Amino acid sequence: MPSDLVIVYHRQPYEEVEENGKTVFRENKSPNGIVPTLKSFFGTAEHASWIAWKLAKDPSNPEFDKVVEISDVHGDYTVSRLPLTHEQVSSFYHVSSKEAFWPILHSFKEKFNYDPVDWPTFREVNWAFAEAAAREAAQGARVWVHDYNLWLVPGYLRQLRSDVTISFFHHTPFPAADMFNVLPWRREIVKSLLDCDIVGFHIPRYAANFVSVARSMFDVDVLRREAVGDDLISDGTALSERSAPVLIGFEGREISISSSAVGVSTGFIEDRATDPKVIAAAKEVREGLGDCRLILSVGRTDYTKGGVDQLESFERVLDDHPELRGTVKLMHVSVSADRNMSAYARTQTGIEETAGRINGRFGTLEWQPIALISRAIPFDDLIKYYLAADVAWITPLVDGMNLVCKEYVAARTDGDGVLVLSEFAGAAVELNSAVVTNPFSHRSMDQAILQALDMPEEERRSRMAELRRVVKLYSVASWGEEQQRQFDDALARKAVKSAATESA
Repeated sequence: MPSDLVIVYHRQPYEEVEENGKTVFRENKSPNGIVPTLKSFFGTAEHASWIAWKLAKDPSNPEFDKVVEISDVHGDYTVSRLPLTHEQVSSFYHVSSKEAFWPILHSFKEKFNYDPVDWPTFREVNWAFAEAAAREAAQGARVWVHDYNLWLVPGYLRQLRSDVTISFFHHTPFPAADMFNVLPWRREIVKSLLDCDIVGFHIPRYAANFVSVARSMFDVDVLRREAVGDDLISDGTALSERSAPVLIGFEGREISISSSAVGVSTGFIEDRATDPKVIAAAKEVREGLGDCRLILSVGRTDYTKGGVDQLESFERVLDDHPELRGTVKLMHVSVSADRNMSAYARTQTGIEETAGRINGRFGTLEWQPIALISRAIPFDDLIKYYLAADVAWITPLVDGMNLVCKEYVAARTDGDGVLVLSEFAGAAVELNSAVVTNPFSHRSMDQAILQALDMPEEERRSRMAELRRVVKLYSVASWGEEQQRQFDDALARKAVKSAATESA
């Protein structure tokens, strides 16, 4: 059955597990992240499809289920699964996407690795996604493509299906032209994105960067700019913009440029945070700390997250302020990434060595300054630490958005707690009532954590009230509504243009 909504994303929209020798599809455990949000769009379509890849030893095996029908709380929908070999996944995702694109998107030019990129395989995989979307899409369907590893899908899909409306959303930063144009494949990538009807980003800065990149290569006109809302303007954050392009023209077509930050499910988080069992668990954590205050840091093991820089800041603070020894504890959660990728392996080793050195220098039998956790913590367990923590210390060197800081704020239904946030996280554009810090500056990092620990209760509560207001305003539901509005506006523009063409 043709679908009037097709979502193209590399991950499958469920967890696939084996039970009693049978494959079972389970709902995703986390309430946040992009997958549950995207699935909520299925309610806007008569029939929807999801395109993803699945690892296959033999893609030609006739027993491989390329299409599965799913029924869950979001409705009935089709999942088209592209069988990719281990070699294809390694080339398309781990090498091209993670070793070439990821460092450039995050402005780490020195980590860019061009040599091993197999561009023909990247094209091949993107073409397979585009073909699957073209097969599933009904006439005039909405096709929503997600993230940089599928950059070429819009261009291929436009060749196959000129009738569909294509939106592309970036879940990463988008750098300025002097950084992005390091990529040898830049023209092919940008031309594909200009074949979209909508190109979306988290914040106005990334949108402005994309338009600048596009204009460095093609004759692109900025048709409309708009002032950025007051909530998203702050002189104290590095990524703030006062206006941004919202509509551009290219080869006779109009392309919407959207700036809309992904949020969190505030209602779900607040329900969990007010559960008596969770409150009791948080109280146990607090009692276990004794007189210590808890600083919480949660992130992935990635050089963009600045884990070692944060730990070194904590070391300097303990060195310069002996009175804090024995009175504060840092819970540093750095979820280990694929150690087969050398860049992540080095980062993980650096974090472990730094934490070990600090514990060795300052630790006693009664007190260890750092609790290092390198595994994922289930959300129901994590939320008790959100409630127990005096400070959330979220200081990536670069981050497209960062949802952990929003989860922390949403969980603080008690109105207390302090958020220390890097000004180079996209979330800082909204959350400028946090203690905003520059992770590249030792002085800024050290002073920020000291300010957070010394903050009077009245100031803590005032800042948290404003943070909670903004997190509720820009929730994941609001993001979804904005994406739907962008589709509606694009369809309306196309209808007007079509009517004008017919009347002419």
